[in-house]
Amino acid sequence: MGRCKTIYVSSIVYLIGLVALTITVSTVPSSAREAIFLTSLYIMSVGEGGHKPCVQTFAADQFDDEVAEEKEAKSSFFNWWYLGIVSGATAAILVVIYVQEYVGWGIGYGMLAGVLAIALGMFSIGSWTGNYRLQAPIGSPFTRVAQVFVAAARKRRLCDQRVDDDGHSGGFFGHENKVRCRNNGTDEVDGFRVRALARTPQYRFLDKAAIIDSIDASSEKRNPWRLCSMNQVEEVKLLLRLIPIWAQCFIFTMVTAQLSTYFTKQGSTMVRAFGPTSKFRIPAASLQVVTGLTILISVPIYERAFIPLARKFTGQASGITMLQRIGTGLFLSSIAMVVAGLVEAKRVETARENGLTDSPKSMVPMKIWWLIPQYMLFGVCDMFTIVGMQELFYDQMPEEMRSMGAAAYVSSIGVGNFMSSLAITAVQGISGKKWLVDNLNRANLHYFYWILAGLSAVNFCVYLFVTKGFIYKRFEYSESGNEKEMGMQVHPEGNV
Repeated sequence: MGRCKTIYVSSIVYLIGLVALTITVSTVPSSAREAIFLTSLYIMSVGEGGHKPCVQTFAADQFDDEVAEEKEAKSSFFNWWYLGIVSGATAAILVVIYVQEYVGWGIGYGMLAGVLAIALGMFSIGSWTGNYRLQAPIGSPFTRVAQVFVAAARKRRLCDQRVDDDGHSGGFFGHENKVRCRNNGTDEVDGFRVRALARTPQYRFLDKAAIIDSIDASSEKRNPWRLCSMNQVEEVKLLLRLIPIWAQCFIFTMVTAQLSTYFTKQGSTMVRAFGPTSKFRIPAASLQVVTGLTILISVPIYERAFIPLARKFTGQASGITMLQRIGTGLFLSSIAMVVAGLVEAKRVETARENGLTDSPKSMVPMKIWWLIPQYMLFGVCDMFTIVGMQELFYDQMPEEMRSMGAAAYVSSIGVGNFMSSLAITAVQGISGKKWLVDNLNRANLHYFYWILAGLSAVNFCVYLFVTKGFIYKRFEYSESGNEKEMGMQVHPEGNV
C-alpha cells in the first residue's frame, strides 16, 4: 500500500477511535460505557500501529541521500522531528490534562480529535498536490530475509571466495557465474532499484546464499530460495547487526517507564501548592512537562552548539556517531536513577521524621520541586538516546525495510514497559512486598531505583561491548565513483 496511503488510512482509523472515545465519556450511560470505551481504545491502537512506524520514515524519505546537503540535513531532521513530538506532548500535559481534570474529559478528548482532524487535512492537501517523494510498495521484507537463511542453509557445505575485479574466477564455473550488482551501483528489489551495499566480513555463513552452484548454473530461472543477490545478503546482515542494539535499549525504556508511574506517585505525596496561601495544586502527572521542556531547550543547544563544537574534534558531520549518542543517554539514565533514589530516600526520611509513615494520604512536608532534577536528567537522556535510536533504526536499515526500523524503535518502548512490570513483580516477590507497597511512606522505593541504576550501569557496559564491532552501512563504489561489480565463486567442498 505504501507509506503515504498507510499514514492516511491509519490516521482515519485513529481519528474514528478518538471520536468514539470522546462520545463515550460525554454521552454514553455509565452502564454501557466500559465496553465502548475499551473498543475505542482498541481502534486507536490499530490506527497508531500503522501511523507511528510510517510517519517518521515517510518524513525522512523526503530527503535525497544522493544530495550531500540533504543527507546532512537529514541528521538534523531527527532532532527537530523529536522536538516537534515533544512540543505536542508538552502542550497535552499542560493543557489537556488540566482541561480533563478541571473542565471535563469529553472536552479534553474532543480537543485532541479536533487537532488530529486538522493535521489529517493538512497531510491530505500535501498528498493531493503531489509534493511528496513517494516510495513504491515492494512486498514483504520478511520473505527476503527468510530467503537468505534458507539459501545459506541449503549451501552450508560450500565455501565462498570473491571473484576478481577482471572477472576471473579461478576455474570454478567461469566468468558468467558471478553474482553481480546492477548497473550504476544499484540492485533490484521486486523491480525497483536500490543502491548496492558493500560486502562485509561479519556473518560470512550468509554469503553462501549468493554462491552459484551447479544446480543454479543449470537452471534457466533463478530460484530465490536457493540463490540470493549479494545485496540481499548484506541487507540481512544489517538486520542482524541492529538486533543487539535494539535489545540493549530495553533496559533504558524500562527505566524511563518510571516517569509516568512511580515518579508521578512520588509527586502525589508531596506538597504541590505554589505557595503557602495558594489554593492551586499542580497535578502530579503534569510535572512530566519538565522532561518535555528540558528536551525543548536541549535539542536546539545540541543542534546549534554541541554539534559544531564536536565536529571540530571528531570530523563527523553529526558531531558524534549514532551509537555514541545512544550510549551517552544510556550512561546518563543510570545517573538519573541514582538521583531519583537519593530524592526518594530524603522523602521517606522526611515522612518518618514527621510521623507520617502510616498516613499515606497526608502530604509529606517536602516540595514537589525536589523531583525536578530527575525529570530534567531524563529529558537529556531522551534527547540523546531516543533521537539516536530513531536515526540509527532509519539510517542503518535496508531502504525497503525502514518502516520496520521505526517499528523496532516503537516496540522497544512497549517491551520496556512490559519489563518494568516484570521487574516490579520480581522485586515484590523477593522483598516479600515490603519495598513496593501502596503506602510509599512505608515502602523502600529508593532501593528499587538503585537496582534500576545498577541494571542501567551493567547495560551500558554490555552496550560498549556489543557496539565495539559494529559496522555501519557502506555502499560498493568503484574508483570511478560507480559502485563496484561484485561476484562470488564456489568450491564444491570445504568450509569458509
